[in-house]
Amino acid sequence: MVRARDIVWGLAGAAALGVLLQGHRGLMAGLRRRPALSAKPFEPPSVTLIRPIRGLDVEAPENVRALLDLDYPGEWEVLFVFDSEDDPAFAPTREALRSHPTRARRVELIVAGEPPEGLTGKLNAMQVGMARARGTLVAFSDSDTRPAPHVLTALVGALLEDERTGATFAPVYAASEEPLAGDVGYGLLVNAWYGASVACASGPDGSLPFIMGQMMVFRREALDAIGGVGCAAGQFVDDMYLGRRLHEAGWKNRVVHAPLRIVTGRLGLRAFLRIFRRWILFSQSGLPWSFARPNWARGVSVWLAWGSLAVAMSRRAWSMAALATLPIGFSVWSQVRLQRACHGPPVAPRHLWVPAVLPLLGAGVALSARLSREVDWRGRGYRLDANARLGTARPALASQ
Repeated sequence: MVRARDIVWGLAGAAALGVLLQGHRGLMAGLRRRPALSAKPFEPPSVTLIRPIRGLDVEAPENVRALLDLDYPGEWEVLFVFDSEDDPAFAPTREALRSHPTRARRVELIVAGEPPEGLTGKLNAMQVGMARARGTLVAFSDSDTRPAPHVLTALVGALLEDERTGATFAPVYAASEEPLAGDVGYGLLVNAWYGASVACASGPDGSLPFIMGQMMVFRREALDAIGGVGCAAGQFVDDMYLGRRLHEAGWKNRVVHAPLRIVTGRLGLRAFLRIFRRWILFSQSGLPWSFARPNWARGVSVWLAWGSLAVAMSRRAWSMAALATLPIGFSVWSQVRLQRACHGPPVAPRHLWVPAVLPLLGAGVALSARLSREVDWRGRGYRLDANARLGTARPALASQ
């Protein structure tokens, strides 16, 4: 005999499938309407590209060489900024610069020293790089990214299309050559969840009220209008804060459809969960609720489906259990499909359990971020306040 509560759980599973279907259609529509790269010629201004580096990233020398292989048609320079010459990435970067030709007019390795209190190591490196920058435009590039040769040209071209555009940035996708479960989870997080949501939330010209700045280009006058990159002092996430300040000052942030790869590898599940936790904390520093709400709806729908499945199996209501598996299966398919649409790699059959449980893991990670405000990032530990601003720095052993 079917009980009333079984029917309720069954209806919850059906509703979850409906929400997931609607959400998937909306995200795919956003990906399809991404603005095409501009073919309009422009007079290329000089660019200084600053890359803060701390720790040895996966395939770090290849990432450095990719940056040196940019085909930007104007004058450009690259500044690699380290905390110390003792950093494990310093010597490999120096060797890559010695052995690899580049069209960049100037390439330097700069030692910034330890950051003062109230600054992350990355923001300190950005400020030190800004003080040495000679270009008309200023760009920043994360050390775990591998840009295609045309990316900088596309970002600058889009920046110059509209005089009110203060910053442009590239959409990212994560990919590993030989992925572990953690690499798969990170790829889905970046590609199927954040990347697709960025495309969906952006305006017809790619405008957004924030920046996701793995590679971003700024007009100097836009930065000057908000007090320079130093205005992000005290912030845990510099790019989102800078983007929010630019938006509030009347400048546009535009995402440009020139995909940028984040290189991952050898990432176990535990290490991924630490990164996932950081991303949850990052999102508290400037992502509007209108951006986060669809992802929460997707997550809650999968939680309901898993709840329906658990209840149905405990009662041996097999027809209800079969119904509950539909939204779970659709969620897996949707994530894999969205990842491919965002230039991410396919997911091997042995790893399909990862997208199935990723929303469940997200619930635990979100709870952990609420209960503890301490986080490790690039070998340093930070204690954050309720608004995800920097509190008191502390020593850290992790370097993920």
